[in-house]
Amino acid sequence: MKYLSDIREGENIRGIYLCKEVRTLQSKVGKNYLALTLQDKTGVSDGKVWDINSAIEEFEGMQFIYIEAKVVLFQDKPQLNITRVRRAGEGEYDPTDYVPCSKYDPEEMKQELYKFIESVKEVHCKALLEDLFINDKEFAKAFCTHSAAKSMHHGFVGGLLEHTLSVTRVCHCLCKCYPMLKRDLLITAALCHDIGKIEELSDFPMNEYTDEGNLLGHIIIGTQIVSERIAKIDGFPTGLAAEIKHCIVSHHGKYEYGSPKLPAIMEAMALHIADNLDAKMETFKEAIESSDGKSAWLGFNRSFDSNIRRTTDL
Repeated sequence: MKYLSDIREGENIRGIYLCKEVRTLQSKVGKNYLALTLQDKTGVSDGKVWDINSAIEEFEGMQFIYIEAKVVLFQDKPQLNITRVRRAGEGEYDPTDYVPCSKYDPEEMKQELYKFIESVKEVHCKALLEDLFINDKEFAKAFCTHSAAKSMHHGFVGGLLEHTLSVTRVCHCLCKCYPMLKRDLLITAALCHDIGKIEELSDFPMNEYTDEGNLLGHIIIGTQIVSERIAKIDGFPTGLAAEIKHCIVSHHGKYEYGSPKLPAIMEAMALHIADNLDAKMETFKEAIESSDGKSAWLGFNRSFDSNIRRTTDL
């Protein structure tokens, strides 16, 4: 099996992949064809079955399938033109080959999460964080294994934890650069800012938007979760609660990016900057890692609205 991250234009490949989705569409000349989304642990790729014949056995989405295909480029991305399909049998594949995971050790990331929680001194903030990430074992497990996105940055098992830690590290550094920032507030908001993604996205291998995710989005869901947990903590200061929730609802920074409010306090602005920085850096990193390694220019990337390039080696 060749991993999807390694396929290159012009190659003929054979292998078993997870078919996340299959749709029957119609070409401009009225001929039916199949559009597939294929996945392995390195990412996803589009596939097309242009000629539906006896070599294409029946299959459905979320099934493992054996394919034979030619790799072509479509809109600067590899696409698999598939000529043969059959459902894969049990024992032919290892399911762990089809779930993308963080490259970092999950236990080490959890220990870093605990250290950040321990560093928070304000008793109400610490109680909130301990309730979410330590006392609630089910919630903590979901948080540590969830992805942070469907198709943008950190879209893999452990991606939510990895992204959250990266954002929190940046916030920790910002507190050193700008001592006027209230560190306990900012660290608490950073650790909580994306917790709504646990309910916005389904578990792998699906990793699709849930009904609640489509209807509400992770910002609203996360704010609701925090509000419910705060309500159970005796004497939680009203002002502090409002500031934590404000940081969450404004962390995308702009209305057009999905924030119901714009940052109105320094900590909210700092969180937005940290979140945006990590998302952009991870998106750039993933673009470099998914390239063929031969060309300096990586093509147009809609996240940056620019043709992007790898840095020249010094």
